[in-house]
Amino acid sequence: MVSMCRQLGKGPGGFYRPSLKNGAKLNLWMMSLGKNWDPTARSYGPTRPFDGAQAPTIPDAFKMIAQTANSTSSEFPRINPDICIVNYYTNSGKLGLYQDKDESESSLTKGLPFISISIGDTAEFLFGDMRDKVQATKINLESGDVLILGGESRLLFHGVSHVKANTAPSWLKEETGIRPGCINLTFRQY
Repeated sequence: MVSMCRQLGKGPGGFYRPSLKNGAKLNLWMMSLGKNWDPTARSYGPTRPFDGAQAPTIPDAFKMIAQTANSTSSEFPRINPDICIVNYYTNSGKLGLYQDKDESESSLTKGLPFISISIGDTAEFLFGDMRDKVQATKINLESGDVLILGGESRLLFHGVSHVKANTAPSWLKEETGIRPGCINLTFRQY
């Protein structure tokens, strides 16, 4: 997954540092696979507005991993992921609390889950019923962890408060040359 993300991230539609409506840059690098997500418009489309690049296709191997993870939970409906947002957080990266609610009305109504896979350094993940990081629950997402939010939990506020430096498994660093930080892949069905 690391080498595929690296390869896709260097090509057309690859990693970029997104901006918000007010022009502020997010503290992460992002790319969309399958369909492009525009953080300014909070919508999906075939191309990125700022450069016209098409979203690269989600590799079949990525889809298979997400579907396998999805099948391990009997609580959530199955998805056929057609979107994968890949976020790369450096050791100073973070993302404030937000809700994933830009998918289709049908997807949200059915409570279709999103499936999150973390690779690299440990990230402190926050989640809760409100956009309040003080009251949010905090858990560590370590390399290889899978998080599934669906059903009633689908619209929880969530984010990354910080990345814990030098926590990636040594074998992962040796085999892939992964840079410090955390790669997070989030699969969804529009």
